[in-house]
Amino acid sequence: MTSRTSRELPSSPVSEAGDYTNLSASGLVRTGPAKLLGIFVASASGATIKVWDQTSAAVPVVVNTFVPSAGVFYPMPCKLQTGLYVTLSGTVDCTVFWEPRQI
Repeated sequence: MTSRTSRELPSSPVSEAGDYTNLSASGLVRTGPAKLLGIFVASASGATIKVWDQTSAAVPVVVNTFVPSAGVFYPMPCKLQTGLYVTLSGTVDCTVFWEPRQI
């Protein structure tokens, strides 16, 4: 049997875990500093999603409007300063994965 050092091991994806908030309408996910991990879209029909670093739909925009597909996880690794607000249009059921952070 051959052993391998950590330097020789194949790299693997990083798995992050955090809090979650399920949304089917626009809403405030977190007030205060946060780390956005991503959004899983369970269902979508004529839907759009937009993400803000704010406690309402006000600048700055983190991820501008995009059209999601059902059954897809969208990784969005970023640090937010003020809050995490998500705008949804159309029919969409999604789960936002995030974690609080200290500044």
